Amino acid sequence: MIGRAERLCQTRGLQFTRLRRDVLAAVAAEHRPLGAYDIAERMSAPGRRVAAVSVYRALDFLTEQGFVHRISSRNAFVSCGHEHGAGAGLVFLICRTCGGIDEMTAPAVESALDQTLAGTGFSPTSRILEVEGECGACRGRADAPNEPDRA
Repeated sequence: MIGRAERLCQTRGLQFTRLRRDVLAAVAAEHRPLGAYDIAERMSAPGRRVAAVSVYRALDFLTEQGFVHRISSRNAFVSCGHEHGAGAGLVFLICRTCGGIDEMTAPAVESALDQTLAGTGFSPTSRILEVEGECGACRGRADAPNEPDRA
């Protein structure tokens, strides 16, 4: 993830500062969305406090470059290891039980959305759909029969 971001920033003529690198590393290390204050807390050390405002600035950059995505319903961020286009419509499947998030594209949804938008003349700045529910793993645990106690 970090290597990809470094290469893309170099290609784009952008600075990939230590703070940006550290914020991306903190987000990428988690498998659930993190808020800016959570990230600042993880990056802080005794005697060295990282300000949330600095984290927000780094997140703005990382979001603009497509290295992280903002999950609006959680006011949190997840890393993106996918090579999708800047205007790609994304679907995030958010599990309410375990907090996990899966990212995917859905061409059929994008096509239907394109038709709807064309009819209204609306021009979106973001095409991210968030779907909340329960992931297959959590559903599987809930559906699994309880094993009898062994004495």
